[in-house]
Amino acid sequence: MAGKYFEELTMGMEFTHQPSRTVTETDNLLFSALTMNPQPLHLDAEFASKTQHGQILVNSIFTLGFVVGVSVGDTTLGTTLGNLGFDKTTFPNPVFIGDTLTARTKVVEKRESKSKPDRGVVIFEHTCTNQRGEVVCVCLRGGMMLRKPA
Repeated sequence: MAGKYFEELTMGMEFTHQPSRTVTETDNLLFSALTMNPQPLHLDAEFASKTQHGQILVNSIFTLGFVVGVSVGDTTLGTTLGNLGFDKTTFPNPVFIGDTLTARTKVVEKRESKSKPDRGVVIFEHTCTNQRGEVVCVCLRGGMMLRKPA
């Protein structure tokens, strides 16, 4: 498996994920429609032009989805039992159509399961930046990770 088992993830371990991704208008439109989000700030260029940003903002949940999704191949592909939760998710800067996103992940906490010896909990800190190096998303994600088979 491409993902890392619990034992292979060490405190402070960092990953820079590839590929980076340039967000298109279609990405934002489809994601907003699929998630039933009719917010005109994401869909209506005329409405968005009259806001403080003067343009459409990319749906922040798309940004979060990218950050987590692009991390899977390096961290949890085939080695996780699932997400336990997302904590302290922030979006300190907006994402606009045409921005190129890059994500990195750091292992910030890990602990063995006391009740199930085949697994452990790992807390990942995901950080996403745009092409200008501005942080656009930070999220702490808890993952239930498999231990390496004996």
